[in-house]
Amino acid sequence: MMPLGAAIALAVVVLVVAFWAGRTLRPPPLPHSESEKQRLIEAARTEAESLKRQAALDAKEVAQKARAEVDAALAAQKAEVERQARETAERERELDRQEKQIKQRLEEAARLEKQLAGREQAAEAAARTAAAQVAEGRARLEQIAGLSVAEARARLTEEVRDEARRAAADEVKKIEEAARAEAEDKARMVISAAVQRYAGEYVAERTVATVPLPSDDMKGRIIGREGRNVRALEAATGVDLIIDDTPEAVVISCFNPVRREIARLALTRLIADGRIHPTRIEEMVEKATAEIDQQCRDAGEQAAFDLGLPRLHPELIKLVGKLKFRSSNAQNLLQHSIEVAFLAGNMAAELDLPVKTARRAGLLHDLGKAIEQEAEGSHAAVGAATARRFGEPPRVVQAIAAHHGEVPAVDVLDHIVDAANVLSGQRPGARREMLESYVQRLHDLERVATSFPGVDRAFAIQAGREVRVLVENSRVSDQEARLLSKDIARKVESELSYPGQVRVAVIRETRATDYAK
Repeated sequence: MMPLGAAIALAVVVLVVAFWAGRTLRPPPLPHSESEKQRLIEAARTEAESLKRQAALDAKEVAQKARAEVDAALAAQKAEVERQARETAERERELDRQEKQIKQRLEEAARLEKQLAGREQAAEAAARTAAAQVAEGRARLEQIAGLSVAEARARLTEEVRDEARRAAADEVKKIEEAARAEAEDKARMVISAAVQRYAGEYVAERTVATVPLPSDDMKGRIIGREGRNVRALEAATGVDLIIDDTPEAVVISCFNPVRREIARLALTRLIADGRIHPTRIEEMVEKATAEIDQQCRDAGEQAAFDLGLPRLHPELIKLVGKLKFRSSNAQNLLQHSIEVAFLAGNMAAELDLPVKTARRAGLLHDLGKAIEQEAEGSHAAVGAATARRFGEPPRVVQAIAAHHGEVPAVDVLDHIVDAANVLSGQRPGARREMLESYVQRLHDLERVATSFPGVDRAFAIQAGREVRVLVENSRVSDQEARLLSKDIARKVESELSYPGQVRVAVIRETRATDYAK
């Protein structure tokens, strides 16, 4: 049976052909003779038959084409249906497999649950039995000892703790005594020998310099017209000139002591000369600069000569001489460097090490502080780089770089220079300290010491180099006192900043009191 769409298409084609044939077969005007009429009729009939056959062929071709298209569509739909059927069957098989697995897992879970239930019941029974046995044993122990479990545990814990602390304190004391007996004698001999063989002067430096004037009238001449003399002097020297109400004095302020000294020398000579104007100021500043440079070279050469250090590079001698005009914590750096050199040489001599090398490293250890501010890095790193650039031995360069612990010490000379630096800086009177920071450090030492339990009072003495701690006799034993001193010392190290070292002395007093009636 032909599909509805194909039938409709065929009918449309037939109608179109019939309409066309009707228009084509419309009879022409009737002829006048009978024979002519018959001929025209036969011709028309023949043409109509031909058109009918052609229309039938066309309709048949259209129908075949429509049938082929319909067959192809049906085949595609059939293939799609078969594919969906296969996928559905595969999904059903997968669901069946998963269902079987779920059933197996449920059965396994049920079996394990039964096993766990049985084991749980057995464990509960065993726990009840063990609890009964423990209770019975505890009751017997309490009956025998006359103590409860908590009391016995507390007493045992306290005895074990006390015994461990006593043993630890005794062991610490033995180790400390052995180490001290071995190390202190040698260290005391080396350091005391080095310090006793050298005694240096103390020089205080400041960041301002005062130039005396013969009279207050000189201030106007120093200022000049519209302040041109002051501006010329400040531009040539890089200092600040302070002219205030201070009678017969002018103050020069500058953090660079070399420039401050150049300005002071130039201004002193200008005042003595009396001719003060910008050109004269520049001439005096140039002369003062040359003179200060010569003083730096002379000071460096004198230091090297006093220490017996020949063949120092001229630039190193000049840099060492510049330390004459610099200070650290009010301690003159050139004098400090000479002290460190002597102390390092003395300690090296005690240890049978090269004395000249130790003195060389001691003299150059603060070389970086003489270099201007454009150099990057700490003064130890800058000094080591400068010494290396001017041909100093690697051992000296390493000692300069390591004297503040910024790089690891790899040689005994590094430790000698570090120790000599500390000795020079911490000797009595070497450095000055502000009153506020000094008092605050004493207060912090006492605060840290009194923060521990059992401490009654604490006193910071000897300028903060020792703290004496008084403890309560009833709360701290002799062994605990030793441990307490170590705990306080460790807390001081971790929380406070201080020069040198701090001695922690814990004092425990035993008193026996009675009354005569």
